[in-house]
Formats: sequence, C-alpha cells, structure tokens
Amino acid sequence: MLKHLKSTLARKRLEQSVANSRNGFGSKLSAIFSRSSVSSQDWEQVEDLLLQGDTGPQFAFEIVERLQNKVNKLGIKKATDILKELRTELISSLKVNQDSSSITEYPCVIMVVGVNGSGKTTTLAKLAHSLASNGKVVMLAAGDTFRAGAIEQLQYWGDQLNARVIAHQQGSDPGAVAYDAATAAIAHKVDFLIVDTAGRLHTDSNLMAELNKVTRVLNRSIQHAPHEVLLVLDGMSGQNGLAQAESFCSEIGATGVILTKLDGSAKGGVAFGVVKQLQIPIKFVGTGERLDDLVAFDPVTFVDALLEPSREQEKQLET
Repeated sequence: MLKHLKSTLARKRLEQSVANSRNGFGSKLSAIFSRSSVSSQDWEQVEDLLLQGDTGPQFAFEIVERLQNKVNKLGIKKATDILKELRTELISSLKVNQDSSSITEYPCVIMVVGVNGSGKTTTLAKLAHSLASNGKVVMLAAGDTFRAGAIEQLQYWGDQLNARVIAHQQGSDPGAVAYDAATAAIAHKVDFLIVDTAGRLHTDSNLMAELNKVTRVLNRSIQHAPHEVLLVLDGMSGQNGLAQAESFCSEIGATGVILTKLDGSAKGGVAFGVVKQLQIPIKFVGTGERLDDLVAFDPVTFVDALLEPSREQEKQLET
C-alpha cells in the first residue's frame, strides 16, 4: 500500500547499506560461482555461507536444494550460469505477498510496532519525514505510554517535522490515545496518521493485549484501520529477533517489515530469513542516522548489491 520515491539516490543508499554483507558472505558466494564448475564440496560451502550470513537454517537448506534440483533438471554446467539461477532464486524469495495497490482511504493509519531498542520511534520519524517530503500531511500518535521518555521523544520528532502529535501522560491508556488521535486525524483531514506503540510491558501477553486493543480502537474510529502494521526489526538481532517478530505477526497481523541498522554490522542475509519465516515483505530499510535515511526495499537492487563481485572476480568472469 505504501509507496516510496525510488530514486537513483535511494537505490544507491540501499546498495551501500549491504556493503558489509557483500564484503562478507556475498562476495564469497560470488567467488564460488566464478570458478569453471561447482563441486559437491562447493554446494556445502554455499549452504555454510548462507548460514554464516544469518539467512536461517531452513532458508539455507531449501534454497540450496531448490537450486541443485533446478541445475540438474536443466543440465546447467557453467558456474556463472548457476550464479544467475541463484540470483533469480534469491530475488524470488524476497517477493512475498507484495502489495502494489494504491492508497484509497484517508486518513491512512499506519501502526508501528516492535520491541524496544529496535529503533522503532526514530524509524517512525523517518517514515513521517519521507511522507511529508512527498507533500503529505502527517500526524503522530504517542501510543507508547509505557517506556520512560517515549512520549517526549516523539514530541521532539514532531517539532522537528512540524507535525502535530497527539499525546497523553506517561502511564495513560494507549487505547485512549489512539481514539483521540483518530478523531483528530479525521477533523484535521490529514493524509497519514502514524501510531507509535509500546515495545515492552511486564509480560508479552500484556503487550499483545495492549496492541490488540489499540488496533480495535483505530478500526472502530476509521474504517479498515490500521491500514498498515509495520514491524520494525533490528537487522543486527539476527535469528534471535525473529522469535520476537513472530509474536507480533501472529498476534496483530503485521503487513510489512522495516529492517533497521542494515548499514551497521548486520548480516544482510537476515532479510531472507525474515521473509521466509514471517511471510510478509520487507517494505523499508534504514540506511543511516539521518531523517532521510529510510529507503524502499527493492529485492532486485538488494540481491544485485549483495552478489556484486569484487574487481578481481570480475576479471575472472570476463576470461
């Protein structure tokens, strides 16, 4: 549903964000397929590299098995041709449940969820900045009334973005915040209402109960709301973060993922594990600390950047 300006600059930032992964397991994958042929030991190394890249064991096993079956069925011998098939498989694996429809209802309500420490509130601000930069009127709702400083943090970003923030006192009912925000969004005819939510309460069951309550309140106030539930996931959390992410998806039905900190020490393979395990698309990627460091996730650009060979490998491929 959400669309983001896919400029040349945005693609460049996405490419740069996977530089560490390309210099790690990505370039090693390309190196294997720069040889004249691929041996059984090479296939084992491919699976090991995928595991090292944090794709997850199920994805690593399935992608190698599927690729081997395809290569055998088509009689592909040349390593560079196998690399092309790997590229196709990797891109295809990231294209799950993609929604290319346009927004038809306003205000469009986006609920942002995720555990504390994932960069949720800052990412929300980046999303708001992106929408506002494209001429949209954005309102923010401080639905995280549990974490100390969360309301003040969102109000700070509201001031920076010149966006209205609907907030109550710390410890107040998030459902009441959601109701007031929805009412204000309708009254002020905003384009987007972005709702921040708590990332941790005393127990996981309490957290999910609160999030479900906020969802119900929004839906009663605005038809079909929330129109998007975006899960912010720390790209450096690896497989450990996926267990937490699954809870959000099973309980509240997230529609997409925003993968943060991919520009840091994160292993880019986590993107494949996320899509495989959660069966929802990655919609945006955080590429830095600035407000404009949030770009639309494009599977083709991502995979091509990941498998981009080194100069030495390029020379080998040319011979």
